Amino acid sequence: MSEALAKVEIPAPAPPTDGPRGEGAREERPREDGPEERLARWIAGYAALPGLPDELVSEDGTLRPAWDRFLRHLADLPECEIAARLAAAGRHIHDTGIAYRAYGEATERDWPIGALPLLIEGAEWQAIAAGVAQRAELLEAVLTDLYGDGALARAGLLPAAAAAGDPEFLRPLVGVAPPGGRHLHFYAADLARGPDGAWRVLADRTQAPSGAGYALENRLVMARALPEVYGALEVERVASFFQAFRDGLAAAATRAEPRIGLMTSGPYSDTYVEQAVLARYLGFSLVEGDDLLVRDGMVSIRTVAGLKRVDVLWRRIDGDFVDPLELNPASRLGAPGLVEALRAGAVAMGNMPGTGLVESAWLAASLPALCERLLGETLRLPGLPTWWCGDPGQRDAVLARFDDLAFRPAAAAAQGAFTSRAFGEGRDAAETARLRAVLRDRPGDLVAHEPVRLSTAPVWDGTRLVPRPFVLRVFAAATPEGWRVMPGGFCRISETPDVRPVAMGVGVRAADVWVLSSDSTATQASLLPPTDRVAVRRVPGLLPSRAADNLFWLGRHLERTEAVIRLTACLLDGAGSISTDAEDRATSARIRALLHAWGAVPSAEGPAMLLAHHALSDGKQWGSGLSHALSARRNAASLRERLSGETWRALSALRAALEAPAETPDSEAALLDRSERALSLTASLAGLAQENMNRAGGFAFVDMGRRVERAVNACRFALEFGAAGASTDDLGVLLELVDSRISYGARYILGVALEPVRDMVLLDPYNPRSLAFQVACLAERLAGLPSLRQDGVAELPVRLVAGLSGEIAAAEAATLPLDTVAAWERRLWEIAEAIGARYFPGGSDAARPEPLTTLA
Repeated sequence: MSEALAKVEIPAPAPPTDGPRGEGAREERPREDGPEERLARWIAGYAALPGLPDELVSEDGTLRPAWDRFLRHLADLPECEIAARLAAAGRHIHDTGIAYRAYGEATERDWPIGALPLLIEGAEWQAIAAGVAQRAELLEAVLTDLYGDGALARAGLLPAAAAAGDPEFLRPLVGVAPPGGRHLHFYAADLARGPDGAWRVLADRTQAPSGAGYALENRLVMARALPEVYGALEVERVASFFQAFRDGLAAAATRAEPRIGLMTSGPYSDTYVEQAVLARYLGFSLVEGDDLLVRDGMVSIRTVAGLKRVDVLWRRIDGDFVDPLELNPASRLGAPGLVEALRAGAVAMGNMPGTGLVESAWLAASLPALCERLLGETLRLPGLPTWWCGDPGQRDAVLARFDDLAFRPAAAAAQGAFTSRAFGEGRDAAETARLRAVLRDRPGDLVAHEPVRLSTAPVWDGTRLVPRPFVLRVFAAATPEGWRVMPGGFCRISETPDVRPVAMGVGVRAADVWVLSSDSTATQASLLPPTDRVAVRRVPGLLPSRAADNLFWLGRHLERTEAVIRLTACLLDGAGSISTDAEDRATSARIRALLHAWGAVPSAEGPAMLLAHHALSDGKQWGSGLSHALSARRNAASLRERLSGETWRALSALRAALEAPAETPDSEAALLDRSERALSLTASLAGLAQENMNRAGGFAFVDMGRRVERAVNACRFALEFGAAGASTDDLGVLLELVDSRISYGARYILGVALEPVRDMVLLDPYNPRSLAFQVACLAERLAGLPSLRQDGVAELPVRLVAGLSGEIAAAEAATLPLDTVAAWERRLWEIAEAIGARYFPGGSDAARPEPLTTLA
């Protein structure tokens, strides 16, 4: 690379200026480089590193204009400022839950965005976009033939045996006319620049292309980290692409205002976060297979308001998992009857099941000829030179160059395209013998191709620019006006020279892709409607039963977290200390016993500090504050498209507050401080739900979850600390646990007494922490939910809450037996079960409520 960059004019560093010298002079700070000096140092260091072909340098050995402009703007920032901004971007990613899961892993990782974008000039991008659009149109034509009359196979333009034997060829879809008129609605191509400087397609992505949501997040993060550079370079915006894609899916429906769902495999999908980002950004309903029901020829979403018809599904699961009746019977991700609904035209699907067939390696060798036949054009973006070994002539050519070629299975879809051998790495004797045996006995099982040669792009490693190999993924969407290519994309780039960016994982980072406008006017667009004449609606949004279930349990786990924290604080704050006072010891014993019964501590015996550590921070204790906070976060993970960034930041902060720092030993002061910070965050989360969640959406279920748990806890605390003969310490702890000490002190001048404490904790309808208040809130929330009965009779949850409310209103603290309080606690569990049975059906075969009807 040094020879190429030697042609680049590098400004000479300015000579150092003399500073003051002599006794008494202040010691000068080292002089910081100016922008020209920084740029010169970066380029000089880059020139000494190997890495051609490279994105920084054009074929004539000069800096590409895009990078020249970018680096000059970037050099205006001191390196410490660049580092600070990137660190802030990393914190933003962590706090807002932008994450991914590498294939086979159980835990999520923070999204690893790189420091620099990949830059492409507008003129070069136009050629790429034209090639990607042509390739998408070609694959659509191939799919139409393969699932139609099969003319291409009869003409010998593609191998019929390879197509018919491919596991991605779904026979139940043969002859099914795709609703909306096309098989492909969303396509992606993985590209790399070859040694000759030309772009080549490494793999076609037609099954369920991922990465568009991450590309959107990359753009938001980079524009936030480098706003001056982003604004100065006139980068093409991506919002218009998503608008066009949304319009294209809507055009496939039969209704004027269709309901569109993004069909996901659930929160354990590798790309679930991305799917939630897209669902929120595009206004789609994020649905799982269990959310869908095929009935009376229609596909509906199970919601808390009954079945709601869905017109279009954007599929993000493998095609053979869509329908266990007609496709893969082992699938638990799809919905029975979906293929029949497609056959009847009752629902459109992007992409249609079976589109993964054209990802397979055997097709690559036929694409140039197919493009000439079907489109009458030369293939603009060729792939790697490929040979299908099932053809005798191609097999002979492969045998002649056996040692120079890479091999992979003919039916391997795009996700299997990149292996270590695809990059031309050596084969041992055993692998060589195996490949020759397959070529002899079953040659149609293999394709051979030229080894992959990846171009490099500059990466910022904290102090300098270094070249790293990358793969660019470009997206295209089918619209009523034809194929539309996203001006940008999703770039995977290695952290080290020896790691191939074949998939997101260790050693691979993501990079934003900036397409610089060729007309000095970057396209401005948004997802706002093109007209301001939009019908006003004040109706509840679509709330799937699964989402309502997760919202309900989010509220419950957050309330349980708060209860454990408050109980732990009471243990530390005097009641848990070793005391000679018999009342203190009795109160401490009750706190310890309750923590043990709740699963927050392994034993009720031991030092208060040790028990407090278990109760707050021991993730192995199923009832600890940390465990409940993690459970709340798991519920929230299934609701990413419904929760704000502030909620995610608060959940992340709550987890961090409860986790014990490994480098600092616990002390009583540290544990109390951790408790106080965690309580502030639970209050923040409650406030976010109270003030930010739309009352017509899922707020009712979050609130009901909180109210049920708070009511149960009020009963339990009253039973433990409010029995007849309760000590002053017991009653003080009871008021602390229900956060009512200040209210009590404002109302009663004298000290604590059993009857007024009981009344405030259980029966006072004006105390927002009392049992009576929680039951009244439950009644209000249930009254606002849709009724699905035809006979007008109140449903079971409403009846149970009404009965309990009446009993509480009629009770008096002076004559209230604890047996009644225990019975109320059991009734609250029944109410929670009734809410679950009514609104959260457990699976695709669960009994469904009656349909909503309108009385005449």
